[in-house]
Amino acid sequence: MSDKIPLLVATTLSSEHQARLAEHYDMRYAPTAADRVAAIAERGAEYRVVLTIGVLGVTAAEMAAMPKLELICCMGAGFELVDLDAARARGIVVANGQGTNDDCVADHAFGLVIAAVRNFRMLDQKCREGVWRLAIPQPPNVSGKRLGILGMGTIGQKIARRAAGFDMPVGYHNRKPKEGSPLPYFDSLKALAEWADVLVCAAPGGPATKHIVNAEVLDALGPKGFLVNIGRGSVVDTEALAAALREQRIAGAGLDVYESEPKPPEQLIGFDNLLITPHLAGWSPEATEASFLRFLANAEGHFSGRGVVTAVQ
Repeated sequence: MSDKIPLLVATTLSSEHQARLAEHYDMRYAPTAADRVAAIAERGAEYRVVLTIGVLGVTAAEMAAMPKLELICCMGAGFELVDLDAARARGIVVANGQGTNDDCVADHAFGLVIAAVRNFRMLDQKCREGVWRLAIPQPPNVSGKRLGILGMGTIGQKIARRAAGFDMPVGYHNRKPKEGSPLPYFDSLKALAEWADVLVCAAPGGPATKHIVNAEVLDALGPKGFLVNIGRGSVVDTEALAAALREQRIAGAGLDVYESEPKPPEQLIGFDNLLITPHLAGWSPEATEASFLRFLANAEGHFSGRGVVTAVQ
């Protein structure tokens, strides 16, 4: 019998990271749904720690099938599909990778802001077709536009810092005002959208934010307004966004997340005023390594008795 702690990895990891984990843990790698079911069926009685991601989570039924489970860690900040009530009832510690990929997400978010407002997708396509600038409507400036941020967490704050470099006034909507923030707070998302030229969604997923960006908010953003979402796909009502883009009730959008993931959002594919990336705003070699190291630190802290570094409250 190995004296290594049994670990279930229920997400995708590089071969290098798998090898590094195998040095310290009795690891079972289960990156697909079928692998995961088989891994729990075969060795559920053994696992003491699960490594997952927010959009995969761990269900109450899975926890029940792992009676020795004492730690769940998520790569990245999200943990929305971890059943926190079930974990609390069992005394299972839940930790995440908060802060490990914030810069990467904020960079990507601002890239989508620039690309959406300047319509890089269309400009690239036209240039490849031999269309010269005189035949293309001038895209607006980014500098000086009003930037509204939904969700003023760490990522939202980093997006605001980047906006300052473009002389963009920034306002935000949150569950409550951010203590110590000098930025103007809007007590409703509709009011923020009415004020903003660009609305960036950096809010977490879950019931509280599901479809919070709806037709009313998009209409408030208006025909010269742009939407960017790097939070969670569930935050934006896809059908409402499709209608707003089709009817040009907003000027354009840039999405890194969408409700149909990992399948493309079929309702949105045909729009030239939309840029989509496949939920990789937080992915870079640097961010992935930092998130992996955070897992190691969380796990080591837990099993040494000192406690995890970034507990989910």
